[in-house]
Amino acid sequence: MAKKQTKTGKIAPKADAADQLKDFMVDGLKDLYWAEKALVKNLPKMAKNATSKKLIDALNTHLAETKEQVKRLEGAFKALKLKPEAVKCDAMDGLLKEAEGIMEETEPGAVRDAAIIAASQKVEHYEIASYGTLATYAKLLGEKEVLNLLLETLKEEKNCDKDLTKLAKSEINFKAK
Repeated sequence: MAKKQTKTGKIAPKADAADQLKDFMVDGLKDLYWAEKALVKNLPKMAKNATSKKLIDALNTHLAETKEQVKRLEGAFKALKLKPEAVKCDAMDGLLKEAEGIMEETEPGAVRDAAIIAASQKVEHYEIASYGTLATYAKLLGEKEVLNLLLETLKEEKNCDKDLTKLAKSEINFKAK
């Protein structure tokens, strides 16, 4: 669907567009809630298509963390006195479609494992950026409980990214070479 643009080329806001930082933060929480729930559905597919035991273990560990991250987001909504709501996250949807495409384009084995790590790290980087931004907003808005929940997840996302990098550099990429 084409975006409405003014004569100056600026994109016109939707009728329900956020005009307060808190509203924009809540929109971000809704995106992340959808994203994490979608990831819970997709991580098992990635694990089933991986061949490295260490990669499978890493994906399954992150699946368990992601389920907890969903609960933390629900806690953030509760802290804001809002009902948890998921709104489709186009970024995560695209990243997950890309991950599926990458698996279709690679043979099972080390190359596919390397591709799964690459796709997973793209997801992690998106999540790191999103949680970091929302944590900054929560801090600025004085939403301490929301801030703490977001920072806990941000730490996990960064650790997952480091673990995937270590796995890629220590063995998977060498096997794929």
